[in-house]
Amino acid sequence: MRSMPTVFASLFFSLLTLSAPTAVTATEKAAERPSLGEKGTLSDARRMLYLAAFEQDMVRSYAAAGLTVTGLQPAVYRKALLGYYNLNQRNPSAALRPILTIIDFSRPSTEKRLWVIDLSRNRLLHHTLVAHGKNTGENMARSFSNRPGSEMSSVGFFITGQTYTGKHGLSLKLRGMDAAYNSNVMERAVVVHGADYVSEQFVRQHGRLGRSQGCPALPAGQSSAIIQNIKRGTVVYAHAPEQVSYSSNWLTIDSALSFYAQQKGLASGN
Repeated sequence: MRSMPTVFASLFFSLLTLSAPTAVTATEKAAERPSLGEKGTLSDARRMLYLAAFEQDMVRSYAAAGLTVTGLQPAVYRKALLGYYNLNQRNPSAALRPILTIIDFSRPSTEKRLWVIDLSRNRLLHHTLVAHGKNTGENMARSFSNRPGSEMSSVGFFITGQTYTGKHGLSLKLRGMDAAYNSNVMERAVVVHGADYVSEQFVRQHGRLGRSQGCPALPAGQSSAIIQNIKRGTVVYAHAPEQVSYSSNWLTIDSALSFYAQQKGLASGN
């Protein structure tokens, strides 16, 4: 087993590599590059300073939360953090709580692919199974939709709302923040809820989880605790598989770094 310093160094090197131009796709480059003349764009010097601090802080939090052994890819965690900071930057009047939920739909349903992380304490609160929609795929999630009636999962960034008690017990409303990918989740009644078909026993019997009508359904015995932790103003990031086209303004680098630097006391302005 590698020592923690070795693991830390390896993660830091890999994340620095992710920041290099040769390590990102054209779509990611476009998302991270602000347009010329964009108001609030960072200078090159500040961008480099903030980016170095952000990457180092991300690696520290990743390791401190014990995410190294959970299967959460650093690149997915990085995107989730960028979205979290951007959503805070764009909504100054509605401060979001420092709880981040990540769903990695590139992983099979038989694996624990949902993480709930307390960013204020660098603590992993939950790591568990989560179902995808009936028409999204069998064990692997392959197709996604924002269309009502599709019975598919949606990807992108969400903000959690209020809870209610419905046919699945305690449930949690979501607000989709990516217009092209998840803006219809309220109309579609896509919510977080518990379900008996999300269990290790179901996996043993069927070789995959049961599937929802598009909701991120959780194990029945864990759903209430998870919902209580993430309700009312936290960020959820549903990561799309590599073959699925997804781009988002919430992955823009400069605005995320500006909010990050402000929160960390690195600068008072651009």
